[in-house]
Amino acid sequence: MVVFLVVAGVFAAGVLLGGGTGALLLGALAAGVGVLLAATWPTLSAAQRVLRVLVLAVLVAIAISVL
Repeated sequence: MVVFLVVAGVFAAGVLLGGGTGALLLGALAAGVGVLLAATWPTLSAAQRVLRVLVLAVLVAIAISVL
């Protein structure tokens, strides 16, 4: 529960702050998601892989859009 709240808080702060600071926060979040994705890749089904890569792509797109 705590991890979810921290992730939600970092995401909200990144979107609300915008600019370089917001993009940095969202980029850090995307890096964490990427690390988790890489670590769990062998155990994921094809459908799970597609969904998680899509989530990562959307997060990166949001990070770029707040610049």
